Amino acid sequence: MAVKWEWENATAGAVAGFATVAIMHPLDVVRTRFQVNDGRISNLPSYKNTPNAIFTIARSEGLRGLYAGFTPAVIGSSISWGLFFFFYSRAKKRYSGDEEDKLSPGHHLAAAAEAGALVSFFTNPVWVIKTRLQLQNPLHQTRQYSGVYDALRTITKEEGWTALYRGIWPSLLLVSHGAIQFTAYEELRKLLVDFKSEKAKTKDVEVLNSLDYTFLGASSKVAAILFTYPVQVIRSRLQQRPNQDGVPRYADSFHVIKETARFEGLRGFYKGITANLLKNVPASAVTFVVYENVLKVFNLTRKKD
Repeated sequence: MAVKWEWENATAGAVAGFATVAIMHPLDVVRTRFQVNDGRISNLPSYKNTPNAIFTIARSEGLRGLYAGFTPAVIGSSISWGLFFFFYSRAKKRYSGDEEDKLSPGHHLAAAAEAGALVSFFTNPVWVIKTRLQLQNPLHQTRQYSGVYDALRTITKEEGWTALYRGIWPSLLLVSHGAIQFTAYEELRKLLVDFKSEKAKTKDVEVLNSLDYTFLGASSKVAAILFTYPVQVIRSRLQQRPNQDGVPRYADSFHVIKETARFEGLRGFYKGITANLLKNVPASAVTFVVYENVLKVFNLTRKKD
């Protein structure tokens, strides 16, 4: 039964991840382009703000531009959410035995961090390909990737398989993002369940509804973004395609930090955060609403069995 429950968590997470990407992908493209544009790269267009970026991309590149990198985004998000919920539920069960309600914030933090680290190792190549495809635009001087397979083949041929793990260290640091989000989500969820249960004179977790899950998903995401966004900028800049001579624009994370601080200041580490908030706060709300409701369906099915 335990394994079945873990796979139900994975399935719910994968479905939620797919729904999130399908709705919010254009904002992800905008965010990535803002993140890597340090004002010194000639083959990247500049945008005034998020609405201007969406309008400009739609006008010059069409729907294809707004959905650049959509396939790896769908694959990566579905796999990431599925694996995350799978590893997260396993970790919580290992820490709690059969008494999950007694988990402390530290246990939730550890479980989320453990799940995030495992997911990073599995999915980093997908995110490298997604970033490269999203940055392709009409100003590119080098041969563009024709798709996911061509990107994978070209990267491994020209740069070696290790290039698929560029940005892995920031990705591992971004484990804190999931840890912060899930800890905030779990603790807020407990408070909300207790509050609504007390009003309803019951201890049933079913007192929560989709509006509650929307609030929980959105508020926990805001907390995580504010703390970890600079690391996302560092990762995106590391995952760019090398210059025409084959030399990466940034050697490592420290090089990104030094150059960004020198030429752009603190603002450089928060480029694209508006698009990021617009994408991820509603997306997180959608994800958790879908996830919790898919689990409810599984629970009803199990009860009937």
